[in-house]
Amino acid sequence: MTQTRRDPDTLHVVIIGNGVAGVTAARHIRKGSAAAITIISSESDYFYSRTALMYIYMGHMTFEQTKPYEDRFWEKNRIDLLRDHVTHIDADAKQLRLASGDSFGYDVLILATGSQPNKFGWPGQDLHGVQGLYSLQDLQRMEQYTRNIGEAVVVGGGLIGIEMAEMMHSRRIDVTFLVREESYWNNVLPPDESAMINRHILSHDIRLHLSTELEEILPDSRGRVRAVKTKTGEEIPCAFVGLTAGVHPNIGVCEGSPVTTGRGILINRYFETNIPDIYAIGDCAEFISENGTRGRIEQLWYTARMHGESVAGVILGRRAEYDRGILFNSAKFFDLEYQTYGDVPSDVRDEDSLYWEHPDGTRCIRIVMRDGVVTGFNLIGMRYRHQVCERWIHEERPLTYVLEHLGEANFDPEFSHQFEDRLIGQWNERHPDQAVHRVRRRGLRRLGTSAYRHIRENATS
Repeated sequence: MTQTRRDPDTLHVVIIGNGVAGVTAARHIRKGSAAAITIISSESDYFYSRTALMYIYMGHMTFEQTKPYEDRFWEKNRIDLLRDHVTHIDADAKQLRLASGDSFGYDVLILATGSQPNKFGWPGQDLHGVQGLYSLQDLQRMEQYTRNIGEAVVVGGGLIGIEMAEMMHSRRIDVTFLVREESYWNNVLPPDESAMINRHILSHDIRLHLSTELEEILPDSRGRVRAVKTKTGEEIPCAFVGLTAGVHPNIGVCEGSPVTTGRGILINRYFETNIPDIYAIGDCAEFISENGTRGRIEQLWYTARMHGESVAGVILGRRAEYDRGILFNSAKFFDLEYQTYGDVPSDVRDEDSLYWEHPDGTRCIRIVMRDGVVTGFNLIGMRYRHQVCERWIHEERPLTYVLEHLGEANFDPEFSHQFEDRLIGQWNERHPDQAVHRVRRRGLRRLGTSAYRHIRENATS
């Protein structure tokens, strides 16, 4: 997979895909060179924040507000944008065939084509009113299909599923949420956190059906969806079905080309494919496994951004292996914020973690350890400082140290109640021979008045 080395200022770099991975690559190549840069996308004229699609639908933002850069940014930075779709890669001639019928040449090609929603061959999955949610076009179809409807079904228990349920709930559409697993997102969340989110979904009047699989989608006389049928034979009336059973890499552009694919476009840790001068980044890329196991696909916003910056460095001659570092992620379940840092297995054993949950069932802290050393954090309904949690994991701090200094991690707004002492108290009750006491923070957040100090140190709810 050795790539051609040339003066980057002389190159024409073409990027297929204008998501965060492709745009980040373009920005960093521009920062370091005078290369000609073209971004090709058939989705939108300009880069926008894909994670904000739900807020457009809910009326919290306009599309213009989701664009991180003003429209003049691209011309100012000499990044050409082409609204078209690539149908074929001629790697020998270094030519791209476009849907418009034109051909387009490149010196270096970066594939940043993202993901596609999964479909599993369900009868009726292509009816009007049935769709996933990934692109701007998906949002536009959802606007059309859900106008003036009363009932909808969401299929799939991941993050996009709960977002889609919240979107329709915001328009007072009755939502039935079909989750194949025994508990929501239990392939990622440990049982306690998963059960908390189950309760929270139900508290928002979403009809949550666990251990329920879709059998088929039933049409009306006009070719629109009228109901879904589950594998138990239950028929649920609806005018819209959201298919949110995960996504898979969008690798169709590689068909008929010599670029090697698996589940995704196969790359090494320099984002190089098997073809010189062709790279792949973001959701569409699959890292080649070194031990014969399944290759890793990273489908997170921040890793896509890291991919873009890293591949730019390789193209500019700063050849360095990509290192994702300590995993983190965040999400929102209706009004509950979720953060995770490091390794938090869904099947974590009780003896390998310390877990505290507030009696109101909307806040929790989990600290995971291995041989007494902290390896991960889960937070729901609370905020911790990313840098602090990452540093403790990297430094392999023991649990007792982390508990003593846990106040340093808290990042909730001022005057919020803090609950670190509850977790410490739980530890001390179970392990009186290893009792710890929290080190009070100094300099991180000044205590202004005695009333403020009383609120912070004596909060009970």
